[in-house]
Amino acid sequence: MAWKGGRLGEDRPYGGWFSSRLVAHPLRSPAEQSPNHEEQKMAVTLYSGFVPVCVQLLTGLKTVLKKGEDHAAAQKWDTAVVLNLRFYPDMFPLERQVRQVCNHALGAARVAGVALPSLPDEDKSFAEIYARIDKVIDCLKGLSASQIDGKDDAKVTVTIGGNPQELTGQNYLYHFAMLQVQFHATTAYDILRSVGVNIGKRDYLGPRPT
Repeated sequence: MAWKGGRLGEDRPYGGWFSSRLVAHPLRSPAEQSPNHEEQKMAVTLYSGFVPVCVQLLTGLKTVLKKGEDHAAAQKWDTAVVLNLRFYPDMFPLERQVRQVCNHALGAARVAGVALPSLPDEDKSFAEIYARIDKVIDCLKGLSASQIDGKDDAKVTVTIGGNPQELTGQNYLYHFAMLQVQFHATTAYDILRSVGVNIGKRDYLGPRPT
């Protein structure tokens, strides 16, 4: 490996300040790099990059909420007040943050083309919130890789900002739905942490798949 001081795009076509035989080769997925079948199974697919991650985050979110419920009970806080906690008047309350997590996690079912579970418009108790999360987790666990993989370019119509938009399956799951799940799950966690609930990152992350 030799250090260079050439110009970007000419002497340094890869943008770095050093040259190496490694940068002369494009990065490839494990499946492309090795004919070994065991290594091929490591490649990320549309299913494996979304469904198990959402199940993990939903499971962690349920843990966070249960600790929030216990804390509220110990402090004798009104449940309706807790579910309506928000950081700023124009932001969604805790209950709506959880609903958003669940709605966007169901993006996998939309790409798979299966019926979505029947869910109420609003939850008025922690028990109802847990039931919502459980239904979404059951729906996701009921999906198979064969229902989603290969649909990277399939068209999915979703409503964004009140307007229907047509996205590809990959663009929808990886660049919209997953980011929404993470954003609203994080906000729900932060709302409860901000009022003193004893939760941490391990609670939020949930159990990793084995």
